[in-house]
Amino acid sequence: MKRFLQPIDKDVVLIGGGHSHAIALYLFAMNPLPGVRLTLISDTTHTPYSGMLPGHVAGFYDFDETHIDLRRLCQFSGVQFYLDKAIGSNLENNRIICAKHPTVTFDLLSIDIGSTPAKIEVPGAGDYAIAAKPVPQFLTAWNQLLEEVARTPKKMFNLGIVGGGAGGVELALTMQQRLRKVRRQETINIHLFHRGRELMDSHNRWVRRCLNKILRQRGIQVHLQETVCEVKPNLVRCESGLTVECDRIFWVTQASAPSWLAESGLTTDSEGFILVEDTLQSVSHPQVFAAGDIATMKNYWRPKAGVFAVRQGKPLFENLQRVLLEKPLKLYRPQKDILGLIGTGDGRAIASRGNWGLGPSKLLWYWKDYIDRKFMRQFEVADLAADGGSGWGVGRGEKNFGSHSSMMRCAGCGSKVGSPILERVLQRIKADNYNWEERQDVIIGLDSPDDAAIVRVPAGLLMVHTIDYFRSLINDPFVFGQICANHCLSDLFAMGASPQSALAIASIPYAADSQVEETLYQLLSGAIKILFQSQTPLVGGHTTEGAELAFGLSCNGLISPEKLLPKGGMQPGQVLILTKALGTGILFAADMRLKAKGRWIDAAVESMLRSNQQASEIFLQHGATACTDITGFGLAGHLMEMVQASGVAVDLNLEAIPVLAGVREMLGLGIVSSLHSQNLRASRYIRNWEERRSHPLRSILFDPQTSGGLLASVPEAEADRCVTALQQLGYAQTRAIGRITQQADFTKPMTIIG
Repeated sequence: MKRFLQPIDKDVVLIGGGHSHAIALYLFAMNPLPGVRLTLISDTTHTPYSGMLPGHVAGFYDFDETHIDLRRLCQFSGVQFYLDKAIGSNLENNRIICAKHPTVTFDLLSIDIGSTPAKIEVPGAGDYAIAAKPVPQFLTAWNQLLEEVARTPKKMFNLGIVGGGAGGVELALTMQQRLRKVRRQETINIHLFHRGRELMDSHNRWVRRCLNKILRQRGIQVHLQETVCEVKPNLVRCESGLTVECDRIFWVTQASAPSWLAESGLTTDSEGFILVEDTLQSVSHPQVFAAGDIATMKNYWRPKAGVFAVRQGKPLFENLQRVLLEKPLKLYRPQKDILGLIGTGDGRAIASRGNWGLGPSKLLWYWKDYIDRKFMRQFEVADLAADGGSGWGVGRGEKNFGSHSSMMRCAGCGSKVGSPILERVLQRIKADNYNWEERQDVIIGLDSPDDAAIVRVPAGLLMVHTIDYFRSLINDPFVFGQICANHCLSDLFAMGASPQSALAIASIPYAADSQVEETLYQLLSGAIKILFQSQTPLVGGHTTEGAELAFGLSCNGLISPEKLLPKGGMQPGQVLILTKALGTGILFAADMRLKAKGRWIDAAVESMLRSNQQASEIFLQHGATACTDITGFGLAGHLMEMVQASGVAVDLNLEAIPVLAGVREMLGLGIVSSLHSQNLRASRYIRNWEERRSHPLRSILFDPQTSGGLLASVPEAEADRCVTALQQLGYAQTRAIGRITQQADFTKPMTIIG
């Protein structure tokens, strides 16, 4: 039977989760191009919408109402999401340099990273002032201030805001509004410093006067023609000699661009922003596009404002698709005058356009609120997916694209990844300069042309074998490689063994050679990063093409017989200790349904990226006699294996079991893993299961974990010290979750006590 597949032909990389890119991702989901793989590189999972951010500061909107969940949007759109920061580029070879990932290769690049605060030359400002951007850091500082104000109701606070543009003025008004809800106005003073003769010099005269009047009416102290020349802890000093004590100083001044853009060879304007044609294409590099604040249109100067980024989203999407389809590009002409709706922090707004102004008015605020909520609704992807609008996967659509669009792919050994690709990938990995320890026990390894690896087993040690392999649960092959390597090595650590060597098996999605190479490089780079941390050499492996990304490792380890931690070593009176929170199966099931928040998946990934090696060592130091890792069969399934092998019973404290953020919410919606129903069979071993049917967390016992924690039995006298030691090493969710007792009922040896 012939199978005609749609392999990946082109890699489109988007750097930054700004407004233009968010819209482009949504439109790509609605209008996918077969054979095109999109990757978003963003240093934040939740990107703020600038139009609603002041309302969030004022307390009108919560976090989720004002932030676009990029991870969930990428899941909906079938886009690879790399949580990372771009720090450079090699445009000759079309590669992006990232802070954490290996270099990322592209065919077409788009940049929408917004602007960053200009380098603050004022002495002390970089150390003691809080910049308005990046927004996540600003919001963290703002929330900390709110907590401190609430904790100290009698303390007088002086706040300073440097910068009298629209951002500084709106920030002063919204901050005051929020603080009034926390405490009386009389105990908080706000100072606004501006070097100009008038505030908001980019707006018309009526707006400037109106807002200046509102600021003074509300008791905000406006310091005009005051240039800040020094910032000290709790102090602002101006060139005029004015000195003001401030408990917090917020810096809202001119924006700038990161230096790596110009250093990469891109043509920029005098301030370092990417210079683009009317097509949003770089004037110097046709394979690069830019939009939003980071771009300057060569023929149209416009202020750095979110409204232009929003309107560039659709033209950017259209021209990216036109390049891929080899069609002529369309010109984008931004409007000259824009309608500005400026919130005054009290449920009212001012309208401004050209020389015209109106307000402040509640009606204008309702209008602004309607416009902003309408914009954000398009990113509520769970509702769109329910309507059948999902852009899942690569290769949807009716059009053929590229020379490989109808290629028949062979099976058997004909499906192997070609040797030239493997050689190039291994050369790239070697160039990453891992400083491996010299291993005398590896006789024939990865560098040898032989058909199999050979390793030497030292005398007096036992060899431990394990293997695991599964489909990718995340659309980032580098991170997936790390998670999978941790998961595979964990069986060795659960036994108390030290890893000696590993063999890899990988299935790479059908693609053109360059795209196969990129995926395999990212995947193996992630795995080798983890293998290097445990000094486990990769001595060989096998690759094949397939419908989706999958990976696994066969790992060998060594152990002294007296250090073995078998499942059957539990003893009555010992305490059960679990090192990681549960819930990865539930969260990724929710992620597939577009119900999980991006920050929940971030936390789950962070947990899965933590190796169990140090935890195993701590357990051995504290006298553990039995151990297992919690993986596919869930806590109940793996614990039952230990109970049966040891011939004991267990009292399990359900309330003590740690769970990942978001798990309770998803269980409330009835979302569980597809393996849950099979794992649920272990409930027949729980003596009081029927009595616990109403417990909201009971399903967590049967949730399959990927790269889960270790579960060990430790003598009671060592339990508290063991938990403390694990927490201090970074296993923050470590908990004692139960106690081992004498076997009483062989048919139902587990009891839930919490």
